[in-house]
Amino acid sequence: MRGIFLLLLVAGCGTSGDERQRSTDRERDSVLGASKLPGAAGVRGALRATDSAAARNAQLDSLER
Repeated sequence: MRGIFLLLLVAGCGTSGDERQRSTDRERDSVLGASKLPGAAGVRGALRATDSAAARNAQLDSLER
């Protein structure tokens, strides 16, 4: 009985022909930051810091050229 259950479990975990596009970490964090869940403000702050660092790095890269 246990073997049949494991077989069905493994078969159910396979991919189908209809594969969905997976969201990126940034997209998931953005959705979480826009919610009213506890900790959402922290996620928004982290996204802002990441954007700021990326913009700063882009400026530094353009100065080197």
